[in-house]
Amino acid sequence: MALTDEAIDKIKGMIVSGELGPGARLPKEADLAERLGLSRNSLREAVRALSMIRVLDVRQGDGTYVTSLEPNLLLDALSFVVDFHRDDTVLQFFEVRRVLEPAAAALAAERMLDDDIDKLQLILDDLGDDPTIEALVANDIEFHRQIAVGTDNAVLASLVEGLSGPTMRARIWRGLTQEGAAARTREQHQAIVDAIASRQPDLARSWATVHIAGVEEWLRRVL
Repeated sequence: MALTDEAIDKIKGMIVSGELGPGARLPKEADLAERLGLSRNSLREAVRALSMIRVLDVRQGDGTYVTSLEPNLLLDALSFVVDFHRDDTVLQFFEVRRVLEPAAAALAAERMLDDDIDKLQLILDDLGDDPTIEALVANDIEFHRQIAVGTDNAVLASLVEGLSGPTMRARIWRGLTQEGAAARTREQHQAIVDAIASRQPDLARSWATVHIAGVEEWLRRVL
């Protein structure tokens, strides 16, 4: 593992220094191993590890390339990793959401395109009058994802999407057990949309904080 870590660090160094940029093809395995002073086995393991986290793209019969290194690609691994969370850490995920999502709502109020705000309203309108809890939670996740995309900040959007999974079960549990939770969620979502549509960042931030903190507060009481 130490040799593999060394190989990963050396390839990372080539990328960070700019020697290998996005889309660049790595030298042939034998040449790169000799140049970096590594065994071909260690280099192969390093390439495999870096391809799993979307830093490298191994194309059979063509070679190994550096990916685009776009934030959404690199942070895609986040959603995979956080799926291994334990239920007793779900509050920590809500705390992170409480930091990120109000900021996303405020930025969306400043940056979101008018057409995208219309689409955000359609997400709420498409829910119908009597949705199931599962449909409501799916709608909730898509609603917050669209707001994050509307910030025009790919890193923030990827973080919000990556953190949505661990809180899903808690949101379903709340919807099933807390009276009025579904109606309250819809009202708060509408208030967030209205604040974004009227280009009021502070109001959008406040409503998003109320929305996330409400679920968090309920969860603290029942855990």
